[in-house]
Amino acid sequence: MKAKILRCMAVFGLCSMLAAGCAGEAESVNAPETPEQAGAEAAEDGKTGEKEEGVVTLTVWAEEANNDLLNQMIAGFKEQYAGQAEFDIQLVASADAETRSRVLGDVHNVADVFPFADDQLTSMAAGGALARIPNAEEVKKANTAGSVEAASIGDDLYGYPMSADNGYFLYYDKAYFSDEDVKTLDRILEVAAENEKKFSMEWTSGWYMYSFFGNTGLEFGINEDGVTNYCNWNATEGAVKGTDIVRALMDIAASPGFINQPDSEFVAAAREGTVIAGVSGVWNAMEIQEIWGKDYGAVKLPTYTCAGQQVQMSSFVGYKMIGVNAYSEHLDWALKFADWITNEQNQVLRFEIRNQGPSNINAASSDAVSQVPAIQAVIAQSEYGVLQRVGNNYWTPFTVFAETLTSGNPQGEDPQEIIDALVAGITASTIN
Repeated sequence: MKAKILRCMAVFGLCSMLAAGCAGEAESVNAPETPEQAGAEAAEDGKTGEKEEGVVTLTVWAEEANNDLLNQMIAGFKEQYAGQAEFDIQLVASADAETRSRVLGDVHNVADVFPFADDQLTSMAAGGALARIPNAEEVKKANTAGSVEAASIGDDLYGYPMSADNGYFLYYDKAYFSDEDVKTLDRILEVAAENEKKFSMEWTSGWYMYSFFGNTGLEFGINEDGVTNYCNWNATEGAVKGTDIVRALMDIAASPGFINQPDSEFVAAAREGTVIAGVSGVWNAMEIQEIWGKDYGAVKLPTYTCAGQQVQMSSFVGYKMIGVNAYSEHLDWALKFADWITNEQNQVLRFEIRNQGPSNINAASSDAVSQVPAIQAVIAQSEYGVLQRVGNNYWTPFTVFAETLTSGNPQGEDPQEIIDALVAGITASTIN
């Protein structure tokens, strides 16, 4: 499956929705007639004319762990624009994963500025909640092509790219594995079993399980309706068939060196010493490095044996960005603030304090970033990944699928029946 297929489907499938979703009138006193006009007509950076009367109040959502970092950025923003306005910028704790549901639930009573992952962009833009970025060309030149694509619908930019590390890769303990060992999952499982340890991966999550399907030549993506999926993972012909993948997964699950566990339990198991390798992301990098010390390693995902060949494990790649509420009362200042906290200097600061991989080209090319194994691993893995663009029914079917495989297929189901059931769930219609 080619990455461009998934990327293009989200763009073309929502064009009509976007046209309709952005047509409502804004109710804020300072905004132009529509959210689209609001984004396009916001003042250029650093140019506000006379000092704005009254207090510019902005509410900003952030993960609680990022509060200290955001407070530094807020202080820098106030200094940058001192004398142009009096600011009251309030931080409110909010999980990035909940941004879309909260914003679309009541767009008029949510934050002015908020972070979110790229897979939330299309629905929020279609709902008219995101202001279009006015200095798009400047932002596009400053950030990597992948992060810009993730923040765009067609030629329009609806988010300021913030980080380029929202993917997954392999962590491993060098006390047990050589550089050669971690190239194949077969060898990783062998080493783990030999040492009575485990390789950890979350199989009930479709996010991680995509890795076994993505580079097989089989196809998956979101339909033009922007809601349902197409999927032929149960194909009965081709170099790799659906049953080949099921049998490969059964073999992995049967290994004494494998454990299926939530990503949230990976760090605890590594600390206990029961897990010596696992699939996860940069959010665990600092703790894993603390646990394994000089033996901490991170690389792209390995290959696995399927249909008698080595198949490179794929992944969903992701980016995080900052969005601006199209109905913000102080839209021009909200856009300036979002631009500020995602500029080069603040992406460097975000890396230094939170170890998050920059999307800014200059920040990402620094020597400091090149020396972080987790960030280099997610960059290396991105060559084999695609943007996450999936319909509503993608996630739930993996629960039963994983339980069947990891429990040893207790009902003795035929592999074709197992993969057929998964595909039927993924492609089920949600349209009445």
